[in-house]
Amino acid sequence: MKRIAAALLVVLAINSGFAQKLSDQASISVITCGPYDEVYLAFGHSAFRVYDPRTGIDYAFNYGVFDFDKPGFLLDFALGDNMYMLGVHDYQLFQESYIEHNRFIHEQVLNLTPEQRQKVFDYLMWNALPENREYPYDYFYDNCATRIRDVIVKVFGSDVTFDGSYITTDYSIRQLTDIYLKPQPWGDLGIDVCLGLPMDKKATPFEYMFLPDYIESGFDHASLKRDSLTVPIVQEKKIIYTSRPEEGPTKLPHPLFVSGFLLIMALVLSVKDFYTKKLSNWFDIFLFGSTGIIGVLLLFLWFFTDHKAAAYNFNLLWALPTHLVALTAFRKAKRWLEKYFLIVVLLEALLLLTWWFLPQQLNTSLIPLVLTLLLRALLQYAMRKQAALR
Repeated sequence: MKRIAAALLVVLAINSGFAQKLSDQASISVITCGPYDEVYLAFGHSAFRVYDPRTGIDYAFNYGVFDFDKPGFLLDFALGDNMYMLGVHDYQLFQESYIEHNRFIHEQVLNLTPEQRQKVFDYLMWNALPENREYPYDYFYDNCATRIRDVIVKVFGSDVTFDGSYITTDYSIRQLTDIYLKPQPWGDLGIDVCLGLPMDKKATPFEYMFLPDYIESGFDHASLKRDSLTVPIVQEKKIIYTSRPEEGPTKLPHPLFVSGFLLIMALVLSVKDFYTKKLSNWFDIFLFGSTGIIGVLLLFLWFFTDHKAAAYNFNLLWALPTHLVALTAFRKAKRWLEKYFLIVVLLEALLLLTWWFLPQQLNTSLIPLVLTLLLRALLQYAMRKQAALR
């Protein structure tokens, strides 16, 4: 994928190819590629292949291309203005890049008439023109996988049917992403923290196809009207490359281990503070300051970006941006801080009691962190109240 992204403007003979006719030996396939050990590659990839041995055409149509060198790309990406594009590549180079990274490749040759193949090819070549190739990327509803499905729907309309009855699970979008991010718990945690309630929508079988694996299975269960018959849309399925077993990269400590260690550290400090009658403010400045910064980030993602999935984020119940305001008076004997920490105690206790009943699924690795916040807020409240009574 890195090689493909680096070659993001490799469009092969678009102007001349647009008028090119496929021979009766041509085929159009859906290509599904396996995941890789980076978060943004953890879900795999989908593309079209157009192959015509008579004319020499062997193109990969890839909707997962972005222009990293575009001015302001990183800022636009952070703001949710993610413009991706359709790139056209030499298919053999495309295939080699995935084999090089040990990512499986499956090919589904579509069961199309010559006229239907030409219609798909013409649409793809039109879509690859510079004025047509860009589109606003959405993680779950308009990505490199859903575009494969949507091209077929646009070209054939009601003649194509995706039968989702084979899906017997009732997963939310978040639960589907969790399956793929299980080997990458830090990436899973980051997504769970940054993206809010929209991710907890129960996905329909059609919406499962934001994932390349479900594009593959969706096409396996799709049908197409061809002349006067309704036929399976997949004519032949080929396993081009099977991934080799290999050791994963060196893993960081699991987030649950890190947050658990933080809780143990807080317990030890709290016992010490209780007996010495002196707060470890340095630890609380780090704890409440860090979570306050996270809260500001979550508010920014919700209100000031186009990341639709970042809205209504229940992680703001523990990542309170108001912690940063409290820290401005942290070393002073402000009476309102006493009440503030009491509110924090009640809020975190309520959060823990309702954890499994919230409409948004929160990452369980955060539970020790929330317990740490509750414990230190309780100690801040109790010792500040005690000091005020002296």
